Amino acid sequence: MVEKVTHKPNLHSIVYGGEKIEFELKFTNSKRFTIDVHPDQRIIIKAPQGKNIEEIKKRVEKRSKWILKQIHNFEKYQPLQPPRRFISGESHHYLGRQYRLKVIKNNEKCVKLIGKYLTVCFPDKENHNAIKSQVEQWYKDHAKPLIQKHVDQCYEKVKRFGIDYPQIQIRLMKKRWGSFSKKKKIILNSELIKTPLYCIDYVIIHELCHLKIPNHSREFYLLLTKCMPDWERRKERLERVQI
Repeated sequence: MVEKVTHKPNLHSIVYGGEKIEFELKFTNSKRFTIDVHPDQRIIIKAPQGKNIEEIKKRVEKRSKWILKQIHNFEKYQPLQPPRRFISGESHHYLGRQYRLKVIKNNEKCVKLIGKYLTVCFPDKENHNAIKSQVEQWYKDHAKPLIQKHVDQCYEKVKRFGIDYPQIQIRLMKKRWGSFSKKKKIILNSELIKTPLYCIDYVIIHELCHLKIPNHSREFYLLLTKCMPDWERRKERLERVQI
C-alpha cells in the first residue's frame, strides 16, 4: 500500500553515544512506525498521525544502535581514492589488477595496457594534467560498455523477483560506488572499472535489490542473499580495494 503523506517532513534529532542522529519525520495514514536509512545517510521516520514527538524520539532512541550501524555501513561502501601524480612508476588498477604507469614521449597520443604496464604516449611527459585527462578518458571509455554489459547480466538474475529494468547512468562519483533513486534510476561509479569483476557485480546486484527494497532492512538482505549468496565476501573485498 502506498502511504499518503499528510504533513511536510520535519527535522528532529536525538543524541546517542555522543553522536547526533538527525531524522526527517513524516506523519502518514498508516498504523506502522518505520525507520529507513538511505545511502545518502538520510534517516526518514514514518509515524502514524497523532503520535507524540517525545514518544517518537524514544522509539528512535531504542533503534539508535541499529541506525548508526547502517550509517557506518554506508560510509564503508565508498571508494578509496589515493592521490595520483600521473608520473611513471605509479600504481594504477584495472579490473582489480595492478599496473605500473609508464609515460612515453611520443607525438601520437595513446593509452594501452601492455604486459604489466599502463602505457601512456604523450608529446610532453611533464604535462601531468593533460596525461591525467588522457588516462581518465581511457578509463571512462572502457567503463561504460563493460559495466552496462554486467548490468544486463545481473538483471537476468534478479528479474524473477519482480524488479523492473532500471534507467542506468554511469559516471564518476567521488564518494559512492553506486546509488539509486525512487524514479527507478541507478547511478554507477565509472571507477568500478578499476575493481574486480565480482565486485562490480556485487555493486550492481546491491543497487538492483534496492529498487525493490529501498533500505537496509532484514528483508533487503534476505533478497540480496537470494540474488547473490556470497555477497558478504564480495563486499569485504570491495572495502579493501585501492583504486
